[in-house]
Amino acid sequence: MHFKQHIGLKYAELVYYGLWFTPLREALDAFVESTQKDVTGTVTLALYKGNVSVVSRKSEYSLYRTDLSSFTMGESYDQKDAAGFIQILGLPSRSRAQMQKQKHLTAENTEDSQSSPSKPEEVAR
Repeated sequence: MHFKQHIGLKYAELVYYGLWFTPLREALDAFVESTQKDVTGTVTLALYKGNVSVVSRKSEYSLYRTDLSSFTMGESYDQKDAAGFIQILGLPSRSRAQMQKQKHLTAENTEDSQSSPSKPEEVAR
């Protein structure tokens, strides 16, 4: 949902700045179209005094499952799965930390080699 909002804001920004006829707008259209290819079904709405409520929704490709959406999920969910999910979500941060550590170590090694007197190299003849 968060990414959908981000794309919506970018799209509105393109329109606001008059960038309708640009490759970026065409690319965003293609992206949104590809993400919506399996979005089908019907939604029944109730309108009352300016309010809208969803009464029902049906779709052949629905990702919503009542057996996974309750607090009493039973055997359909193992809380150990959360650890793997956390590992996956944290991967970019861990990768960046490793890169920064390596960059720091490389900089220290460069400083050490520049500050120590260099030894004459032996030439093979």
